[in-house]
Order: sequence, then structure tokens, then C-alpha cells
Amino acid sequence: AEECINRDRQSINISSTDHFVARNVEIRNTVKRTTANKSVFLPQGYPESVSDDYLAYQLWDTLQAFCSSITGTLATQAMLKGVGVGDEKATVAAAAMTWMLKDGTGMVGRILFAWTRGTSLDCDAKKWRLFADFLNDGALFIEMVAPNFPKLFTVLVCMAGVAKSIVGVAGGSTRAALTMHQARRNNMADVSAKDGSQETLVNLSALIVGLFLLPSVTGNARAVCSVVMETVNKERLHILANNFFRVGSLLSPVEVCSRESVMITRNRCKLSIVLGAEFKRAVSSEDCFVVLDDQLKRTYGLTVHINNKSGTGTIYILLHYQSTTEDIIKACFQAELLKWCYENDSSKDSADIYFRLHMKGLSRTLIEEIQTLRHSGKPDGKLIHSVMQSYSITNTLFPNFMDLLRSSGWVTDHVMLGADEWRINCNHER
Repeated sequence: AEECINRDRQSINISSTDHFVARNVEIRNTVKRTTANKSVFLPQGYPESVSDDYLAYQLWDTLQAFCSSITGTLATQAMLKGVGVGDEKATVAAAAMTWMLKDGTGMVGRILFAWTRGTSLDCDAKKWRLFADFLNDGALFIEMVAPNFPKLFTVLVCMAGVAKSIVGVAGGSTRAALTMHQARRNNMADVSAKDGSQETLVNLSALIVGLFLLPSVTGNARAVCSVVMETVNKERLHILANNFFRVGSLLSPVEVCSRESVMITRNRCKLSIVLGAEFKRAVSSEDCFVVLDDQLKRTYGLTVHINNKSGTGTIYILLHYQSTTEDIIKACFQAELLKWCYENDSSKDSADIYFRLHMKGLSRTLIEEIQTLRHSGKPDGKLIHSVMQSYSITNTLFPNFMDLLRSSGWVTDHVMLGADEWRINCNHER
């Protein structure tokens, strides 16, 4: 009887063990299938391997790609109709000539756009990404209406070709910048490849589903607005510096994201900034050497040219060939300080009393110099004392600004401030 009981116990244990093993195998297979399905369209290690804004951007970008794919199909149909597909009177030679002109003007447009705007695509990736989408929808619209204007058909399709070529440059370049931002484990290739897989799936779905044009623009606008860039460009630095001068604190990347514009607009500031300026542009008179004599012993120099008639001006920043990223940020910080005092009532706009004392003195110097320049009768002039005073204030305020920049989550080892390639190398030996 005891032997029978022991045999029953062993059979129960074996049965329980087999069931447990089978259950574990089933769970592992389920996990593997889930992981495999996710890895088809998402980077390996998601979500830890990408930025926090990855999902929000990809969802809106998918909506945009979906709508653009559908409108692209409609535009292609219109283009084929316009060149004579289905028309017995149309000739192959005429259709080929129209298509060649379209492609040729597009190639020229691509080269010219890359030449004139190539350096700014990294600095303002979000703006150019949205610009590319607007331009793409505009090109598709032109292609769809072109068949209704037979006499202008060739001109219209050439315009659309140029627009689409610009879209290719702007969209492709900014996609690379956004991929670099999203890849947090040096996995740019994986993130880019999975983005391509997602877009392919969207294009396949778009073949059978129709949507209106408007959601395409809305989708990409929401997509680029959801991207939180931690690198510093001109607009973000302007927002950061202005808030710092006003309240003495620094905004986080998320807070700046909600304030920065994603539209390409004209600069309406009274003072514009040229970073990495050519020496002969920055130093156009002997007055400039007075202010640059001491500055050029440092890692950057700064001159301010004012048009007495319009009241507008340009801040030229000369960079030393050994200027570091922190030196470049400091130079732009000084320029923003001058802009702030020139364009605002610093005695009222700054809530911090400590800041207000510094700003008030610099504003007074600026006003006195501007009045002196206007009374001189010259069409333009240079600010000397204001630049010197602003450098002294910069030395006081900038260390705190830089510490807050690092502690707030901003990237400080590289910047996207759009500096030109000009650098200076001065020998100060007597």
C-alpha cells in the first residue's frame, strides 16, 4: 500500500513539473512573439533606447505621412492626365519633354536650396521640417490643379518640381537631425530603419483609405511641436536669455518647447546677430579697433553697427580659432544682453532687483551713445562704451547662466547657433 502511495505521489509531482515547464515555455514563446512584433516597427530596446518624445512625434508624423501618401496618389493621377495619358491627341514626345523640364528644374532647385540654406537646416530642424510639409502639400495642390490650366501646365509642373526638390532636401536633412535627437544609445541606424518601416506600412495602408489634405498639415505641425530638443539654437537661446534677464531663472527644454515657434518667419528684432562674422564686415572703421583691441585677447570679439535712420543694427561676433562651445554661448549671451537692453525698458521689465541694477546702467549707456550717434549726422555708427560695459556685466552673470543651463537638462557640449566659418587668429606679441 505504501509503495502505491509513493508511486502516485511521484506521478503527481512529475505531472505538476511537466505542467509548470510547459507553462513557462508558453509564456516565453508569447514574450518572444510580442518582442518580435514590436521590434519590427520600433527600435530595439524601446522605450529606453529613444527620447521621451519619440512616440508622440512618430504618431503625428505617421498621420502626416498617411495623408500625404493619399494626396500624392491623387496628384500623380492628375499629372498623368495632364501629360496626355488617355488622350489620343497627345504625343509621347510632348509628355516626355514636359517631364524632363519638370525634373530638370527640380534638380536645379535642389542644388540652389542646398547651397543657400544648407547650414541652417541643423539649427532650426523643427521649423524646416514643418516648412517642408507645407511646401509638399503646396506642390501636391499645384499638381492636382495643373491639368485645369493647359496653357500654364508646363510652368505649374516645373514649379511643383522645384518645390518637391526643396522638400526632399529639407525633409531628408531635418529627418537626420531629428533621428540624431531621438537615438539615445547611438542607435541612429536602427531608429532610421524602423522609421522607414513605419512609413512603408503607412503608404501601404494609404493605398486603400482616403483622407482630406488638412489633417496632413495638422498632423506634422503637432508632430514637430511634440519634439523637445535639448540642443541650443538661436531662438531657444533668445528665449532662455530673455527669461533669465526678466526673472533670474532658466527654463527647461520642455518649457522652451512650448514657447518656440515652428514657423519660418522674418526676424523683426531691432538688432540682428551675425555669429562667426567676417573680419572686414565687423571692423569697418578705426572706432571698431578701440573696442576690439582688448576683446581680441580673449576668445571672441563683438562690434555693434547702428543705422541712425531706422534705429536697427547688427551685432557682429568675431570668433577666435580656439573658441570653445562655452565661448560661443558666452558671446551670444552678451549679444542677447545688448539686444535686451536696446529693445526693452530694463528698469521695469526685469523683476530681479540685482539684474535691474545691471540692466539700468547698460540701458543708460546705450541711450547716451545712440543720442550721440544721431547728433553726429552720420548715416550709421558703432557702439563702443556699451559693448565694453556689456562684457563686464556678462562676466558677472554668465557663470550662473551656464550652471543653470547644465542643471536644467540642456546640451552644452555642442550647439546649433548657426555660426559662420570665419575665425580670427591674432598675435599680441609686441
